[in-house]
Amino acid sequence: MGDHTINKVYPVADAKSGVTPAQASSSLGHHLRPPLEPPQPPQTKNMHAHTQTTGDQKINKIHSMADGNTKSAIAPPLNHHLRPPLPPTPPPTHTKKEKRSSCCKCICWTLCILITLLVIFAAIIGILYLVFKPKIPNYSVDRLTISQLTLNLDLSLYARFNVQISATNPNKKIGIFYQKGSHLSVWYKNTNLCQGSLPVFYQGHQNKTVLNVALSGQNQYGRTLLAALQEQQQTGQIPLDLKVDVPVKIQLGKLKLMKVRILGKCMLVVDNLSANNKISIKATTCKFRLKL
Repeated sequence: MGDHTINKVYPVADAKSGVTPAQASSSLGHHLRPPLEPPQPPQTKNMHAHTQTTGDQKINKIHSMADGNTKSAIAPPLNHHLRPPLPPTPPPTHTKKEKRSSCCKCICWTLCILITLLVIFAAIIGILYLVFKPKIPNYSVDRLTISQLTLNLDLSLYARFNVQISATNPNKKIGIFYQKGSHLSVWYKNTNLCQGSLPVFYQGHQNKTVLNVALSGQNQYGRTLLAALQEQQQTGQIPLDLKVDVPVKIQLGKLKLMKVRILGKCMLVVDNLSANNKISIKATTCKFRLKL
């Protein structure tokens, strides 16, 4: 068979061993048998293949023309190992809409926090107002005297006034600390005559304090100013303005609050401005307010 040569040897029967020639031949042929050829794939006749694709797998259906039976075989995907690698995922980019929304959120949160703080502050102020019921102090000018009103050699006018002021604290639970830096001034028709300051002191609850304040000043337009004052004195009514600017600290019980300012103006009408004479105050009107 093929390139192999088979030599058949027929041994003589051994009487001692009891092996027949046929048995020996069979045994020898078993060892000298040529190698078997690999089986050939069966030939399919009268068959045709039909391919059906499902997802990534291909199903081959083999139809037999003889008996009408259909055989199906699932073939592995051909391009499973041939797919190109996926590109790297790009970094996330923030669009304009996302930036606008984040900015709007920040603005909204900031406004909410500010509104909340304002509401809390207003609530605290309202509670304090209801508990302590604060009132602005009352001030009045009781007396005004002029110790000096003379014309100097340089034609400047020197004035020295003494003003007696009554300060009344009407609050039951609030004390007032009068601080440094107060300023009082006397004016005649937008012209400053003299100025001074209040002393530093503490005014307790429902207290009335009488203050004697010395005011002095010098004006360079002495001759013109003195002539206008003398002319006005002939009418018996000289209008004067007393302006007040006083820094104070409010004490609620044992708690000292921040510094505020008391601003006020008293409009006076006096009969004369003669030095060392008794001056009568005919009318007075005072208005005061707090400035934070």
